[in-house]
Amino acid sequence: MARTTDPTVFNPIRVCFVAPKAYPLFNPAIKSVFGGAEVDLYHIATALAKCPAFKVFFVTADYGQEEQVNIENITVLKSLKLEHNQLIGALNIWHSLKKANADVYMIKTASLGVPLVSLFCKLNNKRFVYRTAHQSECDGTYAKNNKITGKLFMAALKRADLLFTQNHEDGVNMKNTLGLESIVIPNGHRVSSQIQKERHSILWVGRSACFKHPERFLGLAKKFPTEMFVMICQRATEDTQYETLRNKADSLPNVDFIPHVPFQEIDPYFSNAKALINTSDSEGFSNTFIQACKAATPIVSYHVNPDNFLTKYNCGICCQGSFEKLGKALQYLLENDRYLEIGKNGRKLLEQQYNIQKIIEEYKKYFRHLVNGSSTCVE
Repeated sequence: MARTTDPTVFNPIRVCFVAPKAYPLFNPAIKSVFGGAEVDLYHIATALAKCPAFKVFFVTADYGQEEQVNIENITVLKSLKLEHNQLIGALNIWHSLKKANADVYMIKTASLGVPLVSLFCKLNNKRFVYRTAHQSECDGTYAKNNKITGKLFMAALKRADLLFTQNHEDGVNMKNTLGLESIVIPNGHRVSSQIQKERHSILWVGRSACFKHPERFLGLAKKFPTEMFVMICQRATEDTQYETLRNKADSLPNVDFIPHVPFQEIDPYFSNAKALINTSDSEGFSNTFIQACKAATPIVSYHVNPDNFLTKYNCGICCQGSFEKLGKALQYLLENDRYLEIGKNGRKLLEQQYNIQKIIEEYKKYFRHLVNGSSTCVE
């Protein structure tokens, strides 16, 4: 369907987001795994859908829902079953992309879905937008470690009308390593007003992916036997060691292991925490960092510190890949309840930089530019 140029006809820009595992965010009754990429696109899509100038679609996997449902003013389209083979899955996604008939298609996270959406856009004269999810996509590591998929992924990035990165370090790496320009827009979250002062736990939230090293959190719990540690850990896709991790956690008297919490119910866990612990070797920009800032909860990070934000804004401590420093950092926050003051810095940062209602204005600008003007709008 061609867009009309008649100025008297209201013609909203149609934007379609693609994230098969995102449906549990729209329907909390579905207790299936999702990650930070899904959370990010969910927040962008729901904020964009509040604007009448945009018509928003979201392609998700088949969780038994109807072919098409309207949730939060978004048309959610069912596509592949995650257990189907890749060819059938690709055909199902293609059908949903065609059904959306959007002007702009946006996807996040390196996978075969990226070249698929890119090809669809090329053949149907649509705009293709990619947003990075991890630093390995920007520094060439993903392409190097995945020979075939990596080449297809890189070809898709080169054809993209716009590339978004989550932090300046990733943007610089993408430019220097891959020769591609990108626009840096941080992850955004909804801002709530309630902040809790009385806190009782040390928190870890994430999937049991290898690079997140959840076992380090259990090691930290052993060092602080008088503190209560809460571990919200979803089983990562294809993780064969999940039960081993869970059994280790259950053997520690000061660890509460929780396999799943619906996204809409997660905030109280952050509000109850004295500190959020991140044990990953690498990330893009973890949504848990922003959730911690929203709750005025300081962050203790084993290694990840995008754009040096923990130090720059004094909202947490980066331990430079040292487990010993991880323990010392937590001890520092606990002494004299320092976590209360440092947590306030994170809350200020959230309101200034990670408020989705402010961030969505950037996306609106670039989507409008893509559809109504030139595709080369990198600033």
